[in-house]
Amino acid sequence: MHDDRKLVQGRLERALRQFIRPAQYGERVPLSLSVWHAPGEPVPVGEALEAAYVPFATGTAWGSPWSTSWFRLEGAVPAQWAGRHVEVVVDPGFSGDGPGFQAEGMLYDANGVPLKGIHPRNRHLTVAERAEGGEGVHLLFEAAANPAVLRDFTPTHLGDILTAGDRPIYRFASADLAVLNVDVWQLVLDIEVLSELMRELPADRPRHHEILRALEDMLDALDLHDVPGTAAAARTALSGELAKPAAASAHRVSATGHAHIDSAWLWPLRETVRKASRTFANVTALARDYPELVFSCSQAQQYAWVKEHQPHIWERIKKAVADGNWAPVGSMWVESDANMPGGEALARQIVHGKRFFQEELGVETEEIWLPDSFGYTAAFPQLAKLAGVRWFLTQKLSWNQTNKMPHHTFWWEGIDGTRVFTHFPPVDTYNSQFLGSELAHAEKNFADKGRASRSLVPFGWGDGGGGPTREMLERARRLRSLEGSPRVEIEKPSVFFQAAEEEYAEAAPVWSGELYLEFHRATYTTQAKTKQGNRRSEHRLRETELWCTAAALRSSEYVYPYDALDRLWKTVLLHQFHDILPGSSIAWVHREARETYGQVLAELDALTSDAVRHLGDPAGPSVLNSSPYARSEVVDAPDGPVHVNVQGLATKSLAVAAAHTRDSALTAQESDEGILLANEHLAVTVGTDGLLTSVRDLDADREVLAPGTRGNLLQLHPDHPNEYDAWDIDKHYRRKHTDLTAAESVELVEANALRAVVRVVRAFGASRITQEIRLTTGSRRLDIVTDVDWQESEKVLKAAFPLDVQAERSAAEIQFGHVHRPTHANTGWDAARFEICAHRWLRVAEEGYGIALLNDSTYGHDVTRTPHEEGLGTTVRLTLLRAPHSPDPETDLGTHRFTYALLVNASTGDAVAEGLALNLPLRVADAPAVAPLITVDDPAVAIEAVKLAEDRSGDVVVRLYESRGGRARARLTASFPVARAEVTDLLERPVGPAETDATGLTLSLRPFQIVTLRLRPA
Repeated sequence: MHDDRKLVQGRLERALRQFIRPAQYGERVPLSLSVWHAPGEPVPVGEALEAAYVPFATGTAWGSPWSTSWFRLEGAVPAQWAGRHVEVVVDPGFSGDGPGFQAEGMLYDANGVPLKGIHPRNRHLTVAERAEGGEGVHLLFEAAANPAVLRDFTPTHLGDILTAGDRPIYRFASADLAVLNVDVWQLVLDIEVLSELMRELPADRPRHHEILRALEDMLDALDLHDVPGTAAAARTALSGELAKPAAASAHRVSATGHAHIDSAWLWPLRETVRKASRTFANVTALARDYPELVFSCSQAQQYAWVKEHQPHIWERIKKAVADGNWAPVGSMWVESDANMPGGEALARQIVHGKRFFQEELGVETEEIWLPDSFGYTAAFPQLAKLAGVRWFLTQKLSWNQTNKMPHHTFWWEGIDGTRVFTHFPPVDTYNSQFLGSELAHAEKNFADKGRASRSLVPFGWGDGGGGPTREMLERARRLRSLEGSPRVEIEKPSVFFQAAEEEYAEAAPVWSGELYLEFHRATYTTQAKTKQGNRRSEHRLRETELWCTAAALRSSEYVYPYDALDRLWKTVLLHQFHDILPGSSIAWVHREARETYGQVLAELDALTSDAVRHLGDPAGPSVLNSSPYARSEVVDAPDGPVHVNVQGLATKSLAVAAAHTRDSALTAQESDEGILLANEHLAVTVGTDGLLTSVRDLDADREVLAPGTRGNLLQLHPDHPNEYDAWDIDKHYRRKHTDLTAAESVELVEANALRAVVRVVRAFGASRITQEIRLTTGSRRLDIVTDVDWQESEKVLKAAFPLDVQAERSAAEIQFGHVHRPTHANTGWDAARFEICAHRWLRVAEEGYGIALLNDSTYGHDVTRTPHEEGLGTTVRLTLLRAPHSPDPETDLGTHRFTYALLVNASTGDAVAEGLALNLPLRVADAPAVAPLITVDDPAVAIEAVKLAEDRSGDVVVRLYESRGGRARARLTASFPVARAEVTDLLERPVGPAETDATGLTLSLRPFQIVTLRLRPA
């Protein structure tokens, strides 16, 4: 036989494009339109129902960026359409962009009941499957004029309503009643499924040619000038090939409906409320027509929004859950970033997520579902297990730039040794459309073939929402068992995980440590004020909960602010979403985030002040220490700086705390070489250019800086990633930099027995930076308080510390512990970690000696091995600020204030304690002396949270962990009488009694183990 494949395929493509697809809808009649352009922000449907509408014609421009217009759509089904399938079809001016990235809307009935969302791939609303003729159509269409912001990463001001302008950006194309030719629509799906499968099959496979000839026969059976009249015959020509079953050995796909909805990204938070409502309306409507649908949906926050704003849709969701069409998944409040949230915040993400699903929907979720976050902390497996979570899912590491992950189904082992059964869908997307290319890729790409036979495919339009469509469900029906294709079964993720675990758990490989994404590394730095707001809020919440708990235990009149704390926690958790905290959203999102964090911090301060007032009658000012570690440091009191000693989780009268004799050795001397600051432990020389020319550890009698180098060297690099401006810092940035060595002034501005401060001012480009280098008496910590007026464009600012330690690896704090990373680049995996994330500290060490860099709001770092004239050193750099232009064209411009610090002769325990001290500054307030609420006699055991139980029983919940990576046996003592003590899971559900005796609780912890205790006050 002659090879005429190209001719047949060309014939098919033209017929499909020019004749078959256009014939899916037959007769059309336009609906009459009227409009009300809502002023300002979106309004409830009730307000739109009462508004005054004016006539509107198709072809008219509408919608300034981010505005909302309400359209009335009215008409009647023509009598001659009786017996036909009739739909409303709406096109408000869709562009070539996908769903969720342009105009979209919601259709309501005449009473304001939401019906379904409208987007470019879901434009219809069924009026009648068999019309009687004459049916009236009275609809309200809420149309959102959302602009397309991200186009080739070109800077645009469309990302903020304050700068987007008021020119209409859409032209309303059509709103019609139309007859759906069901046979033609079904024929299109038959053709697509078979032709896509054929293209994926090798040309030497008989199945390839059998499909080709069936498609040719179909074309012969079809009259292109009467497609509706001949579509049924054409379908018959394909029915034989569609009926051939899949092979017994075919890869098994567990498919689940999905709509990844970014809680904010290229749209503000308020728009996500509507995106979730549109998508959820579509899904619940689709389930009525396709009872096999299972829709998997994460992010409790979005459910809460819909419950509040769209009660009709909420009731439909509850029914869909009960009917088995809807599977709440994810166990988290939002799909958060998985690198930067603090330990307690990440625990609360799971606690609040799981609790919502339990209380509102009666579902115990059993998986972490994070398909799109930018890397995953090695603390996750333990947190998951402690919350009753069995499984973990993501696909994001398929985006790695350098190394391909070796497994798709495996056990992921965390820093404490806990393992969680994990799956990466080999389809490499969370927005599958059941394309032949996607299913073929899933099968070919699956790394665990031979031992495992199944994978998961999330299908539906996502990122900006949309969800599954009827076309996807029709494809799934055809693909359930089709020769040459994987078998497709729509089911809940839990069904997949149970089957996969049963099949493969014993043989599955293990991946130990973090799941580092070799991409989007700049998300540790971009939008510095958002990150700072998060860090401040996390620590202020910790502090507020502590003092509120103390007040509740000491005062019968005090009312613990359960509701306020719940609301504030959820606000902070929302802003940890994986496009807010990482800094990859539009300007509007980050402007609002800055305002929100300010409000959160002010409210937490007020709650803390109120709690402190209820601690008892104050004898005067006291020092409040919310860190679990004792502090001996300088604090600013009303009459000036004083040196105080105060225990952890306690208050102490300022007079008593400062009533100790201290022979200060702090000195400050100016010379031609610079300014020398010295105390009992350190001798620091600040050169005439404001750089650190020497940091000498007097206790260890060694220089901290590498020979011939200078510390706190600010370095400015060009920053032009290949793509994804806000997300990426590409390694080529290192090829060029400018050392900022010129100083406008270097002054000794404070010198007394307690504190010495050198102020350094630099100007570069259009920017200005002022740093205060501070040394206090008795401290091994050198603080650098930094104020920047940042006006750079596409630059990245780093602070370098070349250290005279030969470190094989760095230790970076993460949630509830730390991870080690090589300082070398021996392998591609090592080299890819050229930018890394750390929380409050990063430590490098050689045997017997370590140095830590601390920070109060920075996450991005890099660590390199640096040869010098006497050997090998290690350079640690903090990534301070960036200035990308997309999606926010003015990212980080403006003023910033932050602190980082050099801690010498630092053990891991020192880094833990001092990192907390920097982030939990001592408070001075009128309060009585309060003994430590909780004490632990082993400093390796760090107390993470002290709060009252969420069930409002009055029980005290204490969360703690082993912080140094070793075994710990400790005794915990409470300052209040305890009637009962229990160990609980993260959700404060008892799992067993605590080991107690007359003097307290005895704890035995393994490395990095987290323990939650519930104490019943007597």
